[in-house]
Amino acid sequence: MYHSVTDRPTPATRGLSVPVAAFAEQMAYLAARGFAPVPFSALGASGPDPGASGNASGASGSGRAGGPGTRPVVITFDDGYADFHENALPVLDRHGFAATVFVTTGWLADAGADAAGRPLDRTLSWAQVAEAAAHGIEIGAHSHSHPQLDQLPDRALREELARSRGLLEDRLGAPVRTMAYPFGYSSARVRRMARAAGYDTACAVANRMAAGTADPLAVPRLTVRASTAPRTFARVVEGRDIPLIFFKDHVLTRGYAVVRRARYGLRRAAALRPAAAAPGRGERP
Repeated sequence: MYHSVTDRPTPATRGLSVPVAAFAEQMAYLAARGFAPVPFSALGASGPDPGASGNASGASGSGRAGGPGTRPVVITFDDGYADFHENALPVLDRHGFAATVFVTTGWLADAGADAAGRPLDRTLSWAQVAEAAAHGIEIGAHSHSHPQLDQLPDRALREELARSRGLLEDRLGAPVRTMAYPFGYSSARVRRMARAAGYDTACAVANRMAAGTADPLAVPRLTVRASTAPRTFARVVEGRDIPLIFFKDHVLTRGYAVVRRARYGLRRAAALRPAAAAPGRGERP
């Protein structure tokens, strides 16, 4: 999982940015070691399909998906920052690599009347999103305004899921059936509503390997940061020492999940309390 590929991150994206040279070195490592990147939609309940060549966004992916005998890997980018088009896409093109970009539709540079939320850096334009798709990059949804989906009431959650997908499909002229949860936050309710909204696959973060039995609507990913050294990157993509590398992330994620569930429960109880406390028919106020 990548966010920003740039040598000049903003203070808000610095922790999740990767320098351009480091990204180029990482992609060269994948190529040299025989990895064949596939679109995220190639994943299902049984894990990655090394022979998959289609993608859910309508991008052709021709010549970019791994064939039999290859080592499939999925490269994803969240949010839709402008530096993907400037810095990451040329590197991916050079290697003929597939990738998936999860776009926050309300953050796009020319979102216009659909603008929503506050992007952390410069973002892609609609034309650049379409150009990426034409280059074989899969385009997925990342909500419309980048909220914490698991904290939204049902109506707002449905709107976030449907609006982002609808805008992408209208602009790209192709079905969009995959998404990534903002911040990686989801819940059983969010995943259930994501499926109802038409998504077949979705990914969180979790920082663990995607096992063959993973829920297709909660596929974990491994975070690549500026601090990810070449040796660490090699260990990650080879699947070595994952629990040790991401131990701190696991502890924080699990602890925060408990806090988030409690927070949503309290909000829901508070929202229901006025109705429950309202006087019934024939009762005195």
